[in-house]
Amino acid sequence: MITFETITGPGPLRVVQVGAGGMGKAWIRTLQANPDVELVGLVDLNLDSAKAAVAEFGLHGVALGTSVTKVAGATGAQAVINVTVPAAHHPVNIEAMFAGLPVLCEKPVAPTVAEGLSLVAAAEVSGQLLMISQSRRYFHGLTQLKAATGQLGDIGLVTTEFFKAPHFGGFREEMEHVLLVDMAVHQFDAIRFLLDQDPVSVYCEEFNPSWSWYDGNAAATAVFQMSAGTRYTYTGSWCADGLETSWNGTWRVNGAAGTAAWDGEGTPRMETLSGSPHVQRADHAQEIAGALEDFVTALRTGAVPSGEVHSNILSLAMVEAAVKSASVQQKVLIRDVIEEAYQIAIGSQERPDIRMAMESWESPLLRVGRDSGREQDIVAPLRVEPAEIGTE
Repeated sequence: MITFETITGPGPLRVVQVGAGGMGKAWIRTLQANPDVELVGLVDLNLDSAKAAVAEFGLHGVALGTSVTKVAGATGAQAVINVTVPAAHHPVNIEAMFAGLPVLCEKPVAPTVAEGLSLVAAAEVSGQLLMISQSRRYFHGLTQLKAATGQLGDIGLVTTEFFKAPHFGGFREEMEHVLLVDMAVHQFDAIRFLLDQDPVSVYCEEFNPSWSWYDGNAAATAVFQMSAGTRYTYTGSWCADGLETSWNGTWRVNGAAGTAAWDGEGTPRMETLSGSPHVQRADHAQEIAGALEDFVTALRTGAVPSGEVHSNILSLAMVEAAVKSASVQQKVLIRDVIEEAYQIAIGSQERPDIRMAMESWESPLLRVGRDSGREQDIVAPLRVEPAEIGTE
């Protein structure tokens, strides 16, 4: 059972944000719009960026600094929002949790599954909540598609098509596996949310179209087997000019009782053997505002939020497994990726308390995939079992 320290008492949650860049500004807007939180500190290695953000948003009384621990201590902060670059996620999360602060961190949890597993152990040792903001889980359309999927009986096949042509410039155009590593994690995480199933295996091929402006592979197709036997097929390209999909891609879900489809933006459509039932509306906060709302609720109530670090590891493992499959040109088992990462995590861990926590695990496979406290079994990937019913 996943447990963490809760925060009680009157007044809004006092938070320090780490990172004042482009995404950091989006988070500042979101924090300002939520009356249940108060931004009391802003941390960035580039203090000029932090000062510029303070001036741009008219922030008053917000402490600035380059150290999470010092700014949090000076302000009486109760939580941290981590909006740093992926390479900094691990050290910032570690520093915050061992300073007694829960963390809401931008995706991915860490650059590698091995680092992610060490963060799982760090959350357990520190007793703090580490939640990953998989903000696309909070789109109304995906919530509605999940509800529709629940009416389709046994699900056989889900497909996502993702076709965009962004000219980012900078590091993305130099990445080796740019589509899989930078973007596909959104859809891979969404399929776990949609089905309440965990990944078992993947076969993936990636390549770079002749007209691509990326150095690495900008197109890929991956076929996942999920824990209840459903197949999930993802096909995408970062250099697909013309008739582009939404940023969520287009989705189709086929089950024993019918089919549901979503264009990634509007309301899903559904047609079953008994007709075309109405798809109910969703009224929760969307995107990062939804993640923030979930984080605050978790800290106030102790309810395990969507994106809690134990479960979130499997979304990152889907990416790592897909990259490995494309490299070796054969099917890859998720359990093998987790077990290999576990050995790397133990061997490279410098903190004795975190290393001892990982060594005490009966199995790393039983430590992940626990959505809202449910333990999923990905140990026997060839055994097909009914999916558990529940929501995150």
